[in-house]
Amino acid sequence: MSNEGKHFSIKNWSEDDQPREKLLYKGKNALSDAELVAILIGSGSRNESAVELCKRILQQNNNQLHQLQKQSIQQLMQFKGIGEAKAITIVAALELAKRLQLSETKELTKITSSEDVFKLMQPIIGDLPHEEFWVLLLNNSNKVIYKLQLSKGGLTQTVVDVRMLFKTALEHLATALILVHNHPSGQLVASGADKDITQKIKLAGNSLDIKLLDHLIITQTGYFSFADDDIL
Repeated sequence: MSNEGKHFSIKNWSEDDQPREKLLYKGKNALSDAELVAILIGSGSRNESAVELCKRILQQNNNQLHQLQKQSIQQLMQFKGIGEAKAITIVAALELAKRLQLSETKELTKITSSEDVFKLMQPIIGDLPHEEFWVLLLNNSNKVIYKLQLSKGGLTQTVVDVRMLFKTALEHLATALILVHNHPSGQLVASGADKDITQKIKLAGNSLDIKLLDHLIITQTGYFSFADDDIL
């Protein structure tokens, strides 16, 4: 190997700059995202260290892990230095992180705020490339007793079956509900159609003594609450 190739090897860096040693002696919080991913892949290429390679991969994904999580094995393999095994390792690790987030939200059964709803539903629909419309059914204690996907649509719109919604709500003896859908565009703005379906469901619920508590629009990084904005 040339001197240039040796220079880029993590093994030839100072101990403080080596991700594994840095994790061992300074703790996981001391590492950057690129350094953590570099530990996963183990090595870079002849002319690029694992850390530099991972920095480049992250830069191509706006330095956002949730965007990196969307990359397929084939897309990751487009980066020089990333073969099938390394790509599989990255995909598997990010999927585990997502499942961990989902498992943690299972403990969040009582809804006390719009933020609770966001924490529960963002891992499910926040990163999707298409729109989905869900309803959370709650009991008298505002505990979630059932989650129902009402529809799965295209990039900009979806169709909601109000009759199916209330049929399911009655079957589960729900006393309240919360509507949730995502905007793949990332825009946290309620459309006219969003407002219309909200009012339609609210009026139907009033006649059945099932209260509509909120309607959230969720994106990758944030949410909009009808209740918080006083337009419910």
